[in-house]
Amino acid sequence: MSPRRSAPLSSRKEPQQARSANLVAAVLEAAVQVLAQEGAQRFTTARVAEKAGVSVGSLYQYFPNKAAILFRLQSDEWQRTTTLMRGILEDEALPPLARLRRLVQAFIRSECEEAEVRTALADAAPMYRDAPEAGEARATSARAFRVFLKTVLPEAAGPTRSRAGDLILDTLSGVGKAFSDKPRKPAEIEAYAAAMADMFCAYLVGLGALPEPAPPARRLRVARKRG
Repeated sequence: MSPRRSAPLSSRKEPQQARSANLVAAVLEAAVQVLAQEGAQRFTTARVAEKAGVSVGSLYQYFPNKAAILFRLQSDEWQRTTTLMRGILEDEALPPLARLRRLVQAFIRSECEEAEVRTALADAAPMYRDAPEAGEARATSARAFRVFLKTVLPEAAGPTRSRAGDLILDTLSGVGKAFSDKPRKPAEIEAYAAAMADMFCAYLVGLGALPEPAPPARRLRVARKRG
């Protein structure tokens, strides 16, 4: 018996004109809504086309099946996460630990905002985690973090920085997913992210990173006491 071929995951073609790009955008937006509101069980190309207000035939011009739509959504999510991480970690206008703090806050907030769709994607297509695009997204994030840690821990040995990067990224990903598994209020998200950032920053300071500058109000109080 010949091996069963998996459904194609790539799009049929990329839109070249504004009208085509708008159609693809409408399909992807509708796909997110179907996933979030109805779950993976009711996710079909016909349902997505209906939600988007386009014909199934028009949808098939760009996506051969529902697997291709789901994979596009997942790929876009990987890209957003990678872009978010690199944009924050490479922002030299901020001190290194302030960048890490901002990254943690943005990541946890994003995990909570996209929890419904992410969970539905995981239920609908768990095999996507092993796709080459997933590996590339993880590798890109890891490279960006390695470069960042060279700035944070310039005197640390390579294995120490590598271990620190793995620990922070694995914890951020795993805890972020667990925390976002149920609805959270904005204040709860901010408090939790701040506590996690405190933990990471204290860990890196223990490894030799320069401490975060004290907030202006605190510096003023210290100066007054010394005066």
